[in-house]
Amino acid sequence: MFWQNDISEGIKVFLIFLGLSSPIITIGLIYYLKKRLEHKQIIAAIEKGTPLSELRPPEPIGQLWIKNLTSGIAVLIIAAAFICIPLLGYSGDYGEPQASYFGVAAILFAVGVSLVIRGLLRRNANL
Repeated sequence: MFWQNDISEGIKVFLIFLGLSSPIITIGLIYYLKKRLEHKQIIAAIEKGTPLSELRPPEPIGQLWIKNLTSGIAVLIIAAAFICIPLLGYSGDYGEPQASYFGVAAILFAVGVSLVIRGLLRRNANL
């Protein structure tokens, strides 16, 4: 029957949406639980009379340029993969236009180049 095909398509769309949204939900949940724990620590410190400045650990001083450089290179590799998809002849199940792959690749390429430049500038500034 025709409605069984609609249900299977709906389930497929739901699973794709669930797969794409689950990392965002997980990150949000971790952030919420972390903030809740911080709040409990602050309340406990106030009740004990401990100064709040002792609760906050000093921010880690690290080499931020390495983080920016490696993430920039990773984004550039992902952009190269998006460029290779239409070049290898894959047009998708629904006949997506190949220009959309190049558009995503252009955006990722711009972000990757900006991260690499930021990493190189921070390296020269010793940050």
